Amino acid sequence: MSGPRTTYGNQADSGGALRAFFRSWSRGFTNDVAADRVEDHLITGMQLARTVLGLVAAVWLVAAYPLSGGGEKFVLGKLLELAFSCGILAVGSFAGITAFLVASTPDRRRHFAQRLHGPILAVLTLAAGPLCIWLSVATLKGDLIDGRDLEEFFASFTGPGVLCAVLAFLTLAIGWLAAVAVLLGSSVYTLLATYLCVFTCFLARNVHQLLPALLSPLLVWSLFAFQLFNGPDVAAPPEVLYTFMLGGPLSVTALSVWEVRRLRNRHGITLRVALGR
Repeated sequence: MSGPRTTYGNQADSGGALRAFFRSWSRGFTNDVAADRVEDHLITGMQLARTVLGLVAAVWLVAAYPLSGGGEKFVLGKLLELAFSCGILAVGSFAGITAFLVASTPDRRRHFAQRLHGPILAVLTLAAGPLCIWLSVATLKGDLIDGRDLEEFFASFTGPGVLCAVLAFLTLAIGWLAAVAVLLGSSVYTLLATYLCVFTCFLARNVHQLLPALLSPLLVWSLFAFQLFNGPDVAAPPEVLYTFMLGGPLSVTALSVWEVRRLRNRHGITLRVALGR
């Protein structure tokens, strides 16, 4: 049985470089053998509407009430929240995919195993960003190589003197500029890759279309607990603050339940069928 190649998630036209990066990133790891994936425009539209409403509510909350800890603390908190989300989804995706493999029949298990290259490559691609950052910082600090090592290296060709010192200085200057460029680029790349890993649940949809709907509530309720522990970002009244904090988890959970029901009722996609039971 064959069907059109489809995508999953809130892949709306956002325009510009971010859209191109997202499409190339996601398309590059999509497994073409996943022909049983269906496209439901209503599900995509509902996910997009919830995302837009969530962003609008977040912007309104920040604009309407003062930040509780200043701008720097707010930005650092959001970066920490993104890293926490990435970690939660990495563990959740690994557990969900493992559960699918263990609970499925042998034929389905082999079928799912053929789709693992997307999530694995997503993890490796994400890890490349922090690795480049570490190498750049180590280069800037002189932990990888310093001026004396370079002078000794060039002295073996030119002999000791001014020339080897000049060559060592030029090499260090060029390496420092290159390290700064790599540091800036890899920092932006890491932020985008982390966001996309969270956005696509580490491409868990490549294994099965139900997985993102099952993993999303885990993420939002974990973030809710994290926000309770970390404290509010804005000095808003408790009724406004907790309404906003609960709105995200409740809406995502309701949308996930609705999505699972729609996939079952409209397309015959159920967990039992997915596992071959």
